[in-house]
Amino acid sequence: MKETEKTKILIVDDSQEVRERLSSTFDKMPEVEIVGTAANGMTAIEMISRLKPEVVILDIIMPQLDGFGVMEYLCEHNIMPKVIVLSALTQENFVFRALGLGAKFYIAKPFDEENLKNRVRDVINLNGENVVAVQQRSASVSTLDEKISSVFISIGIPAHIKGYHFLREAVKMVVENPDSINRITKELYPGIARKFTTSSSKVERAIRHAIEVAWTRGRIENINDMFGFKVYGKNDKPTNGEFIALIADKLMLDNLSLKISS
Repeated sequence: MKETEKTKILIVDDSQEVRERLSSTFDKMPEVEIVGTAANGMTAIEMISRLKPEVVILDIIMPQLDGFGVMEYLCEHNIMPKVIVLSALTQENFVFRALGLGAKFYIAKPFDEENLKNRVRDVINLNGENVVAVQQRSASVSTLDEKISSVFISIGIPAHIKGYHFLREAVKMVVENPDSINRITKELYPGIARKFTTSSSKVERAIRHAIEVAWTRGRIENINDMFGFKVYGKNDKPTNGEFIALIADKLMLDNLSLKISS
């Protein structure tokens, strides 16, 4: 690379605060040029195709299309900039999945600026070497939204479908008020419908579709892995209520275990 050439970087993260911090970090690197920022996966794909950045800093949990979806698209269309994943999700299966899709580094949030700059310099100088996963010590996924998103990504529910958002809201409502699962048609669906300005029947159908997608993608074993025993087989498709209750129970049990251990 000539001395005057700068490496083009695209920043992809749904948090404006993170995008601004990353922009400030890379502004201190004379060898790189920020060509743009994107707040969701669909915009990222469009910008990568148009701007052709050499390096992409990519979040995982994002609206419309998550980071895995972005990398899957890039692989399918043989468009592969050097990707550094920057995510609050630090479970091994997410790290290995990202690396399997071509990511060069996997860095956990909260991130150290100097470490990130060094990893960017590393990928600029990579010439087909093996990918490397870098994890920093970080706080565990802290918010309920992030925990639910982590589960949904693991079992294959894509963020761009309506049922993802309805299902996430349903799980949150049951975690906060477990008895509401017993009033799914009278309380749960109408409550979600009001929040998203739609009808209860559309909420029910969209949640059903999200569950169908997860089963179609064949990620059932990931559900069983979460619980440590076989909950479902390929043909054991749960009802909406059963699925919502299962995920909510898992999150409540994890939270209880965390409180006891601390």
